Amino acid sequence: MTFLRNCWYLAGWSNEISGDQPLARRILDEAVVMFRDESGVVVALHDRCPHRFAPLSFGRVEGGVLHCGYHGLAFDAAGQCVENPHGPIVKSLCVRSYPVREAYRGIWIWMGDPALADDALIPQLHFFADVPDTAFSCGYIKGDANYLLFVDNILDLTHTDYLHPDTLGGGSYTRNRAKVTDHGRTVSLHWHCWNEVPQPVMRINGFTADRADSWTEIEWTVPSIMMLRNGAVPAGTPREDGKSFLVAHIMTPETSDTTHYFFAATRDFDRDDADLNARIAANRAAIFTKEDKPMIEAQQKRMEGKDFWALDPVLLRSDEGAVRIRRKVDEMILEENAGR
Repeated sequence: MTFLRNCWYLAGWSNEISGDQPLARRILDEAVVMFRDESGVVVALHDRCPHRFAPLSFGRVEGGVLHCGYHGLAFDAAGQCVENPHGPIVKSLCVRSYPVREAYRGIWIWMGDPALADDALIPQLHFFADVPDTAFSCGYIKGDANYLLFVDNILDLTHTDYLHPDTLGGGSYTRNRAKVTDHGRTVSLHWHCWNEVPQPVMRINGFTADRADSWTEIEWTVPSIMMLRNGAVPAGTPREDGKSFLVAHIMTPETSDTTHYFFAATRDFDRDDADLNARIAANRAAIFTKEDKPMIEAQQKRMEGKDFWALDPVLLRSDEGAVRIRRKVDEMILEENAGR
């Protein structure tokens, strides 16, 4: 499978990279190792020593440089060899470095042409930057399925009425069609469900009214970053009187059939309640790992290695957003390859 390369992918959460242990991660089917230099700035290199091809991630970080654990060669932030215990440093002793930025509690990597790495294209997740720890949670799931299947899952929320009947279900997503708007590098999907039966999770979070006005608004950003805002009020109550959650779903391809699934969340109420934060995070993680992940991985197995479009899927009206985004990504990949 061909990936879109000239864009920013989330490579990990900031708290995953610390100390003298590098972090290994395969991204777009390339082995990457990440560590922090002496200033604490994150570095990303190709995870293969040019000497005997050992994973550099098996080594250690000392003095802000990465030492290979096999023969002791050391590499700096630019991928240049700065120490060779066995003789002179020759020009060929170097590894590829990747543009990397730290923003919004995450580590963003550019896998394409370094000259095109534009900081302005980093997804704007500013609402995570200053939120207190008592109102923030993040997590990671390794998924054995193509990243676009995970993207589809978020963009067609009618699945919640059937896959999550005891938490996120209730039928409102099926009864109310999403409004899909294309903005170029972003696409928005809005579900506004008025005078509906409250979802079970609303009861769990203390909602007591018999009927609810709720909103779920998703913004997809190239290539696979989705920000979801949702909330509810008793039916007929002004929206500004309600409470909202902000949840990020970020899919980074590991290979054509495996995905790094990152998620994070905050809220605009009770931000100092650490116990509430922990309960919400545990409930959300359980839904992802016990319900979404097994279903999507089962989809991947049933596809038996075939391309999504080659299987000629029968499309429903609820697929509008997911299909639009799949086609947009396909077009961008074709344009990028033609330019290359």
